[in-house]
Amino acid sequence: MSRIVNVILSGGVGSRLWPLSRKNKPKQYLNIFGNKSLFQLTALRNKNLSDDILVLGNIDNYVLSETALSEIGIDQYQQIIEATPRNTAAAIALAAFAVEDEDILLITPSDHLIENQVEYDKSINEAIQLAKEGYLITFGLVPTRPETGFGYIQVKGNDVVSFREKPNLETAQEFLDSGNFLWNSGMFCFKAKVFLEELKKYQPMVFDTSKKAFEKLHDNQLPLEESKEIPSISVDYAVMEKTTRLKVVKSDFNWSDMGSFESLYDYLKANGKPIDKHGNMVIGTDIHTEFLGIKKSILIITSDAILVLKKDKSQKVKDVYEQLFVDKIELL
Repeated sequence: MSRIVNVILSGGVGSRLWPLSRKNKPKQYLNIFGNKSLFQLTALRNKNLSDDILVLGNIDNYVLSETALSEIGIDQYQQIIEATPRNTAAAIALAAFAVEDEDILLITPSDHLIENQVEYDKSINEAIQLAKEGYLITFGLVPTRPETGFGYIQVKGNDVVSFREKPNLETAQEFLDSGNFLWNSGMFCFKAKVFLEELKKYQPMVFDTSKKAFEKLHDNQLPLEESKEIPSISVDYAVMEKTTRLKVVKSDFNWSDMGSFESLYDYLKANGKPIDKHGNMVIGTDIHTEFLGIKKSILIITSDAILVLKKDKSQKVKDVYEQLFVDKIELL
């Protein structure tokens, strides 16, 4: 009897939410979403849809995952701890090696905000049925705006025509107007053996090196030297853009990858966080703050850093993060 296994990918650092998100506490562990973290919400959302949980984390954050699950009463789960990040193709391969061939993997990033559980359940159940038929399933979200921060999937029914990288605003508007483009959610569903067959076919080096590392798994931890040999390739590039066994589930649940302060601003505003008459918001302090001459801006304050940005420039925060990596790595 095959099981449904929710594979939670939790290796991201959340660079676009610096300075809230740090290496020692990435964005998926910040308890700012109704007093829960995105990681916890992910586990709870999939708890009744799956038979088991498998957490793919790294050596820097696996204790945070353990604590987060304990806080919401989940103590039965599997865990694989990566010695060094090797991207999503390898992470999913490791999960597939850890389960039975016929088990169905529901791959979910740990840092997405999803609302409307009824629509979500509907999409997951549709994907599970397609996965049982031997397909690899990706989830595409119906776009609500010309978003430049997401990748897109061009679709025809349940078939994927093409994957598109993050577009400029003009192209994003064209995608929206066409009606046959969906946001690429980064969520997947498939039988373990089907994914491994396709990975071996299209990326044999990733398959072989991941298997070699997995075979030396000890106390849930992967060996460093073998892990370094694994090519760092995204699952989209490694398999999804090449396989002939791909299907898409068109989904209508509310979704955000919470990949920017713009997304966080919209969430907090919708949930009652105050803004001033010009649309400015303060995060991280209760100190009285006035904004003069600027609109729709965000002030973020932590104990050791302050960030001020226009809401529509949120994607630029990663540039700050990358510069700090050179100049002030202690702030990361």
